[in-house]
Amino acid sequence: MNEPTEWIDRLICGDALQVLRKMPSEFVDAVLTDPPYFYDKLDNEWKLERVEKRLPSQRVVKHLPPGMKFDPEQGRQFYRWFLRVAQELLRVLKPGGLFFCFSSPRLYHRLAAAVEDAGFWVRDCFIWLYLQSQPKAMGLHHFIDRLPLSDEAKQQLKEQLSHWKTPQVKSCYEPILVAQKPYEGTFLENMLKHQVGLFNMQVRVGDNMYPANVLLVDGINEVMDKYFLVPKPMVQEKGEFNDHPAVKPIALCEHLIRLATVEGAIILDPFVGSGTTAIAAKNTSRHFIGIDINPDYIAIAQRRLREWRLNLFEQVGISVS
Repeated sequence: MNEPTEWIDRLICGDALQVLRKMPSEFVDAVLTDPPYFYDKLDNEWKLERVEKRLPSQRVVKHLPPGMKFDPEQGRQFYRWFLRVAQELLRVLKPGGLFFCFSSPRLYHRLAAAVEDAGFWVRDCFIWLYLQSQPKAMGLHHFIDRLPLSDEAKQQLKEQLSHWKTPQVKSCYEPILVAQKPYEGTFLENMLKHQVGLFNMQVRVGDNMYPANVLLVDGINEVMDKYFLVPKPMVQEKGEFNDHPAVKPIALCEHLIRLATVEGAIILDPFVGSGTTAIAAKNTSRHFIGIDINPDYIAIAQRRLREWRLNLFEQVGISVS
């Protein structure tokens, strides 16, 4: 596929880096993605094979052996891997194109460094706040049980340390890196030539407020109504068949797409997962390109898009039977 039009509105199963290298230069208007983190895993190599042996259907290991240690080398491995990805994203983006990338609190600094070192300008860090999260701290009982102590001494130690756990509080936010490919000339010249590089301030949120870099979950309190309130997606939105571990809300992705692009723009997601970015692009009258290495996720994304089309036909009164 050498022509830009051959890539539009396609879901592609393959390694993101390899697929990106085949893409034409400077034809994508924006990138919106949530890359795999791999930090909760059993080895220090940034490869899928070892992880998938433990949990074949997901790219994030959720159940780990007790006492697993965080290794800073994992962050360095992530940086080296994502630097290569970001370099290709820089190439395929139009000058001035915006790049939104979900991250995690532990790896955000590595992500931002990789993106900046690839040649992007780091513009901001949006914060998506939510409440539907499980506590991640781990108690010490299983460690105490392994100590060469009497049962009585172990019980005393457990009581003494009953409120002390590993330093991991309940995670209620997710950082979103906002970066930009350097623009050509001035902001105005770049916008007139490429139709990218600026934020649309008519994309108002809440009580007619300007877009903010804090995106809050709904139902916190009335004071927060001036911000963009986005809950985690429910089963009805994801689909009962969707087992992807990190589905993002469609409304959140729609907001970011509207903020940075005009209708008809091309939105690239090199880690499309179950297809939320693709659906958000279609909902906002944009085009998409989705890549994922996992064929199961591509199948889920295809199914979600089929259901999206069926719902669209029903809304306009077209029979598909």
